[in-house]
Amino acid sequence: MGGQREKDEGDAALLRAVAAGDPAAMGTLYDRHAGWLHARLTRRCADPEVVREVLQDTFVTVWRSAGAHRGEEAGGWLWTIAARRLIDARRAQERAGRLETTPIDTTRTGTGTAPSAPSAEERVLTGLEYGDVGTALDRISPELREVLRATVVDGLTTRETARLLGIPEGTVKTRARRARAELRAALAQLTPSPMGGPA
Repeated sequence: MGGQREKDEGDAALLRAVAAGDPAAMGTLYDRHAGWLHARLTRRCADPEVVREVLQDTFVTVWRSAGAHRGEEAGGWLWTIAARRLIDARRAQERAGRLETTPIDTTRTGTGTAPSAPSAEERVLTGLEYGDVGTALDRISPELREVLRATVVDGLTTRETARLLGIPEGTVKTRARRARAELRAALAQLTPSPMGGPA
């Protein structure tokens, strides 16, 4: 337990140094966290190029915004950034897919790689950020929304969410239940029954 506390304090000190513009601290932070972030992103996204870009974007964001770290557990803070960068990447892919008017030529063999379909989890991740679910998410109260984003969108555990948001684990569970109920109600309002008939 003491080792984890020391690591958290060490990460906080590194982030303060990064905020002050120390590239050596950034390198140490990267060495500590890039491995597990890469592994966790890979479980959510099958495209290694997207994972590489998201990991790079995550640490660019950390370099630019380390001053915004408020002392919460660094791993949770880093994962929140990485998960949001992954969502951004998926949004960009979705937009590119909608702009593409010609079907993919699957007969080409010169590229050496076939386009991979997004996993079910990736589709859920992008759906949670925009479309009806994203709209409904914006309609629920902010303290419930941040719990839902942390646990569902960012994939954090109850413990990680509690540390990230600075609230007890029991409160995370209670808010998550309320958030799901409010989200269902908001979605029901956004999705009227077909043809305007009775539900």
